[in-house]
Amino acid sequence: MTHLLRLHDAVFSRLEARASCALPTLARLAFAAVLLVYFLNSALTKIGDGWLGLFRPAAGAYFQIFPRAIEVAGYDIGALGAWHYLVVLAGTWVELALPVLIVAGLFTRLAALGMIGFIVVQSLTDLYGHGLIGEPEAVGRWFDAAPDSVILDQRLLWILPLLVLVFKGAGPLSLDRLLRRHKA
Repeated sequence: MTHLLRLHDAVFSRLEARASCALPTLARLAFAAVLLVYFLNSALTKIGDGWLGLFRPAAGAYFQIFPRAIEVAGYDIGALGAWHYLVVLAGTWVELALPVLIVAGLFTRLAALGMIGFIVVQSLTDLYGHGLIGEPEAVGRWFDAAPDSVILDQRLLWILPLLVLVFKGAGPLSLDRLLRRHKA
């Protein structure tokens, strides 16, 4: 038994020594593979027409972010205030910028924290704004036999690689590392 424990420790201590390099890189790769295109496509649906589209969000952006407010306003975007416009604008820019920063490994810890906040707000909007709170199969439950609910299960798995980046940083293959080298 002692021999088996020594073998175990020898193998896994080598893996653990490489974890600080491998985990952040793998977390960014997993984020890119699973969520990058999802968030970029979602952001693109919020951008208005023309070259000023980044400053003039599409109507769909208001429907996605403020479904109840737009309904109360009779689906008239002009009836919403400056606050709604600023939130939609900021949400669109954040949804475009943060995933790119994470994949590039630039300001990774802050970008990952921002992305976690974005996912929390997105989830709350889905639950309360779009009414999914009344659909148990969409909300789901933790510690049950069904691992496929859209809100609790999926979003927890989305946040996990982001938490790795918050705690560990971007890893060796990142712009953060490159900037640190030039600073020194």
